[in-house]
Amino acid sequence: MIVKLEVSPRDSKESTETLRQRGAVPAVFYGPKEESTAISIDARRLASVWKDAGETTIITLSGAGEDKDTLIRDVQFHPVTSALLHADFYVLEKGKKITINIPLEFEGQAPAEKAGHVISKALHEIEIEVSPAELPHNLPVDLTVLVGVGDHITAAQIKLPPSATLITDPEEIVASVTEHVEEKEPAPAESAAAEGAAPAEGEAAAAEGEAKE
Repeated sequence: MIVKLEVSPRDSKESTETLRQRGAVPAVFYGPKEESTAISIDARRLASVWKDAGETTIITLSGAGEDKDTLIRDVQFHPVTSALLHADFYVLEKGKKITINIPLEFEGQAPAEKAGHVISKALHEIEIEVSPAELPHNLPVDLTVLVGVGDHITAAQIKLPPSATLITDPEEIVASVTEHVEEKEPAPAESAAAEGAAPAEGEAAAAEGEAKE
């Protein structure tokens, strides 16, 4: 999936505050063969694109010279309103693969979970090198293969696009099954009589002295 996003060259004399007041967001694009260039983007449109695309969808920027295929590399939000304040776009090199972390999408219910066991999800993304044309938004992980205690899924078992190479350790555990162990209630305290059955040494000596008198 490729998303198109209209941008405008940014006037360096215009403050970011003025830009935001007119409903735009300051941004920048850069790359190995691209100089860092300041742009502005409609705030609502950018928020919509970020929600749908995230960091794993190619976004074609148009309106600032030649169209550029990019990925969002960083976004900044207002700490109170959560409004988008700034965005960085990384321009992709044509014909070159990219190295990127792809989120994992867990699908289905594990039979082991239905049996009352615990499914531990250790990884939520993996790193791959992939052609931009085959860049996945996420990678599915089928939990239905987890049947019994000890079953697990490794990074190597996740299906990748044909052009992709796994960078994450292939033996890294993505999800596994552990036995559900019920916590036992603590044993009731011994009776007060039992606790006091053996008198302290001082008490025993006093009682012995009284008996001698």
